Amino acid sequence: MIKLEHIDKYFNIGTINEICLFKDFNLNINDGDFISVIGSNGSGKTTVLNLICGSLEPENGKIILDNEDITKQKEYIRSRKIGRVYQDPSMGTCPSMTILENMSLADNKGKSYGLGMGTNKKRVNYYKDLLSRLNLGLENMLDTKVGALSGGQRQAMALLMTTMSDIKFLILDEHTAALDPKTAELIMKFTDEIVKEKKITTIMVTHNLRFATEYGNRILMMHKGNVIIDKAGEEKENIDIDDLLSKFNEISIELGNSI
Repeated sequence: MIKLEHIDKYFNIGTINEICLFKDFNLNINDGDFISVIGSNGSGKTTVLNLICGSLEPENGKIILDNEDITKQKEYIRSRKIGRVYQDPSMGTCPSMTILENMSLADNKGKSYGLGMGTNKKRVNYYKDLLSRLNLGLENMLDTKVGALSGGQRQAMALLMTTMSDIKFLILDEHTAALDPKTAELIMKFTDEIVKEKKITTIMVTHNLRFATEYGNRILMMHKGNVIIDKAGEEKENIDIDDLLSKFNEISIELGNSI
């Protein structure tokens, strides 16, 4: 379980541009949840992810992970339990290394390194089996530099590599936003398979309302640092995209934007 308790988060503190995004913000994420988070720009979606992962620290409040207070814990320590896939496909892989080297790097996450070879030939067939699940032909391209792959291929690899280690929580930061529709569909289906297979508690920020309603067991809509919709289980399954669009339009008018 992840808990955000009584969180205060400010930006540009001490300047004329000081902003209070979260004031006494609370959120409980239960074990096994697959949560889709939607909302307008600046609503706090990505800030929630950054607080959980440790790339941002709150001014007040606590972040609890499995009954442990991790509020002051460094990001690299949290990464032992938390995996993150970013919007930019280039952020989850090393472009100057081959597919095989990237897979080996992910395979050795959290393990001590000696003076042996960086890649273990005994694991090659295992990597091929994993890559074949993507249906992108990457299992036959092990010696190809990752920088030569398409954005969709790299994002698929990033997702696969992130979930190779024994993580408990998966953070998806608009991980399909930079992809064409066909590839985005493929990545979402693979995401759903991985989450169900490994039973990973997952938080997905997305602007795709269909993905938000079709996948996962819970949906949150955020606005101005608050959760304004929180539906789970049957309530979530029965939610209508038109109702979400209507709420977005209402928010857009409130923010002074045209529709």
